[in-house]
Amino acid sequence: LGICNGFQVLTESGLLPGALQRNASLQFVCELSEVEVAAADTPFTNSCTRGERLRLPIAHGEGNYFCDKATLAELERNGQIVFRYAEGQNPNGSLANIAGITNAERNVLGLMPHPERAIAEWMGSADGQQLFTSAVSFLQNRAHA
Repeated sequence: LGICNGFQVLTESGLLPGALQRNASLQFVCELSEVEVAAADTPFTNSCTRGERLRLPIAHGEGNYFCDKATLAELERNGQIVFRYAEGQNPNGSLANIAGITNAERNVLGLMPHPERAIAEWMGSADGQQLFTSAVSFLQNRAHA
């Protein structure tokens, strides 16, 4: 799991395809964003439903996801795009509204929003808790298999 700068590290190390570049606005963006679950069948999203919207904070200046057309087609075909910014919510100019992707094996996730900053209502949203609940559920089920 690579969050924000961790997502950048995952792309720069080649563990995830694509790259993160300066926000299209050239501004640092810090706000609560709405992301849509595009794939609910990953270790990180199995407690979510496809199309569900999560309110997660973002805080970055280089969160603009980019890849070439062939890579985008492969990500789409393989169901590797896990989160997209909700329509009208793309805060950084990311290609195809991408907020988070997995590797081909779907066991490495990189995302720009911060689910760890949204695990209790007093934080503004508890929606991020679903990613951690999903991961624990996945590991427990795997241990009992």
